[in-house]
Amino acid sequence: MNSVPVLTVKPWRALFDEKFHVVVGNLPPTQEVTLHSLHQSEDTDYWEAFGHYVSDAQGRVTVAKDPSVGGTYEGVEPMGLLWSMRPVPGSRTGLRLRRKKVHTPMVVHISVYSGHMSQGFREQVALASVVTERWYMAPGVRRVNITEGGVTGTLFLPPGPGPFPGVLDMWGGGGGLVEYRAALLASHGFAAMAIIYLFPDHKKNTTIGYPYFENAFRLLQDQPLVATDRIALLGISAAVPVVLSITAYSKTVKPRCCVCISGTHTGRIGATQSIAEAYSRIEKLCKKACRYEKNHIIGRDVFLPIPEDIDLKVEMGRITCPLLLVVGQDDQSNATVESADDMKQMMERAGNSNLLTTLSYPGAGHLIEMPYSPHCKVSSFLMPISRERVLALWGGLTKPHAVAQEDSWEKILGFLREHLCHSVKPHVQSRL
Repeated sequence: MNSVPVLTVKPWRALFDEKFHVVVGNLPPTQEVTLHSLHQSEDTDYWEAFGHYVSDAQGRVTVAKDPSVGGTYEGVEPMGLLWSMRPVPGSRTGLRLRRKKVHTPMVVHISVYSGHMSQGFREQVALASVVTERWYMAPGVRRVNITEGGVTGTLFLPPGPGPFPGVLDMWGGGGGLVEYRAALLASHGFAAMAIIYLFPDHKKNTTIGYPYFENAFRLLQDQPLVATDRIALLGISAAVPVVLSITAYSKTVKPRCCVCISGTHTGRIGATQSIAEAYSRIEKLCKKACRYEKNHIIGRDVFLPIPEDIDLKVEMGRITCPLLLVVGQDDQSNATVESADDMKQMMERAGNSNLLTTLSYPGAGHLIEMPYSPHCKVSSFLMPISRERVLALWGGLTKPHAVAQEDSWEKILGFLREHLCHSVKPHVQSRL
């Protein structure tokens, strides 16, 4: 009687940034098999990844120690079934995998097939399958809608009595309310508030400026479970000049530290300027300076050369709190490498470079997100002011980008703990 293959994934329910362990047993020795992951997004698109393996003398495949010899990833890659995911053949153009409903899990089906397959998975019967869940919200994390003081956002609170260190979380030029990073931060012990600052209604953007961000910061401070004097600002892409501008020039926003991912200090937001005004200028520059490759818009040249005029960039000498920069060296959307170099030089001249930490990753692109998020090199993007839809080239190579996401997230958490938590012990990921 032939033995029945056994597939185990532990933990099958976990936080999004937690590693799982995949093992296949009860196989014949030296059996060729394919491990396959499949996820249907909230937009009903299918994403997959797969690796080719050969069972050992005991008839086992252990993904954490055995190499994939082909597929969407190669080598020993414990999480390759997640970070190498891509849309299945025949999918719509320009897809990007992002979760909107953070109170429900990302469901991933892991299956094992006989032989080394690269297509036709739906037409074959799997030897074994397991359903796994990837969560952004740990048990006990609370989600609170915020609509006060003109601010729209969502506050995520960790379980427990507090007070918790706070993070004001801002995403990029895509606009809208993006919650999943804030939810995961709360799962690690931070009271994190994600806010909208770019609205679909262009007229509303004309009213968004310093007062809006100052109100958001104050709202987070005033939460009963938040430590008033231990709040960080976190921004990615288009939010970076916002974070740097209000940190440098606002009279009321005094963060304990800042984290800036894939951004620039150029195009600073003036004290009386609206987001719509600032971004309209950038979009006009895009129409003049953007390059195109295979119909993909490349934005980094818009920011080059880095201006020498101090009025066109944030005065980095005015930064008085620790600052962490995360840079992808193959960022095609923003001139992050050149911006980071200029920021460092400015801070060295001002005598505050001791506050600066830079993480720079070869082969990483613009969209540096949570660990094990699928690399997105190109996606459809709606320009925030003109509402023109384009295909944006973000850059990056899949494996180096995955390395950057895993390493930077660990160091971002460490940076926030160091400057916000002091004697608080690092939060331990809880198995769900």
